[in-house]
Amino acid sequence: MPGRGFVHTVHTWVRFHRWCVEHILRIEVRIEGQVPVAPVLVAMKHESYFEAIDMPVLLSYPAVFAKIELLHMPLWGRAGRHYGLIGVERDQGAKALRTMISEAKKRVAEGRPLAIFPEGTRVQHGTRPPLQAGFAGIYKLIGVPVVPIAIDSGARYKRRWKKPGRITIRIGETIPPGLPREEIEARVHAAINVLNPA
Repeated sequence: MPGRGFVHTVHTWVRFHRWCVEHILRIEVRIEGQVPVAPVLVAMKHESYFEAIDMPVLLSYPAVFAKIELLHMPLWGRAGRHYGLIGVERDQGAKALRTMISEAKKRVAEGRPLAIFPEGTRVQHGTRPPLQAGFAGIYKLIGVPVVPIAIDSGARYKRRWKKPGRITIRIGETIPPGLPREEIEARVHAAINVLNPA
């Protein structure tokens, strides 16, 4: 499907998914804080497929950093590239990094928010793994503010049988660009884990 028709179809489908979560699975989705609208890098906790699917409901036409393996999948990968996902090739050297940063800057120039799962993959609810090393590099090279987002979806949505209750999405304070690596990693790590048990 060409042009905006494809994007409209994606957004219709993800809104339908949110409706199913709330009305069939009986999971309330509660958003705390102000959803970012300007071009920013959203750094989000990743506990289940919920937030990966729901991202275009929460954000306006986001460009999401995704494992390159996903973009190599038949059909789905082509659709993901068409939507504007940015492939992450870990350990593939400077050329791959330059390509990724170039794509990200194009999305920023289009006025789209960027989104990344800085821990690298889905993690068990209640765990606090360190951020992947590449996050700080992306933050430095793109040069936009970071908005950290915590979510506790793993307690409700990750299981084979979903559990009624509440998923909380807590949007943290905007972090300016240009901070040292240790500071940006510490602030993002703390902010995306505020919903995890100590």
